Amino acid sequence: MQLCPHVPSDVKRYLASFADLRLEDKEAHFRSYLRAVQPYKRIDAATRFLEIGTGIGWFPLLCRQKGLACKGLEISPHLVEFARELGRRYGLEPDIEVGNIEEADIGRQQYDVIIASSVFEHVEHWRAALQKVYDALRPGGVLFFESTNKLSLTSGEFWLPLYGWCPNRLRYWLRRRLQGQDIMQLGIDFHQFTYPRLRHEFQRLGFARIYDRVEMADPAAVSAAWKRWVVRAAKRSRLAKAVALTFADVTRFLCLKAELNNT
Repeated sequence: MQLCPHVPSDVKRYLASFADLRLEDKEAHFRSYLRAVQPYKRIDAATRFLEIGTGIGWFPLLCRQKGLACKGLEISPHLVEFARELGRRYGLEPDIEVGNIEEADIGRQQYDVIIASSVFEHVEHWRAALQKVYDALRPGGVLFFESTNKLSLTSGEFWLPLYGWCPNRLRYWLRRRLQGQDIMQLGIDFHQFTYPRLRHEFQRLGFARIYDRVEMADPAAVSAAWKRWVVRAAKRSRLAKAVALTFADVTRFLCLKAELNNT
């Protein structure tokens, strides 16, 4: 996918939904990222973060506010400008570069933690991009990854039930007909993933440890009683886990790169 100089309709819709956003509104989401990472990587002022696909920029801004070093990469210059305007309200300047992960140089062994949430479904050549992410992590580094789940009954990408189940060509056709041709320039989900497919790819890249959503979950931290029951059942039973992951609303992984002395 190429950088888009005009404002695509999907970006307009996205920005309109966050017109009244405050950084405080994203505090809980921010803490959830850190809680996922902290058991495996110490986080302090020396930790180097990279977020791929910053969207409206709340994660790099909250990192800056809390004294954490986070660089961002975002394909839409209009979203980057929104992030800078949001930051100005708080006296903050986000470190976000306009670029496409497929083409940008993010270096080798540069970052301790890389966040890629709700972005890789939009990356056309996703395997090559994941290789760049792996290479950019330092030994012992952590990737927090979230994306689509093909077999979810509903999708955050589009309102249609069983949307992810549709063949790609049908999904593309539906989105073009209902949202306009420029959805293919920015906004289309090229991919709908599954847990087995992603786990296989993370293993191929060489991650030393790979934790899926069930393995990451702490039942005590789940608010709804029925969700706590599902998490506990999935942790006890391989069959229950397989069913839960198959139909989960998103794919979520935490992947650890081997320490240098283990490679």
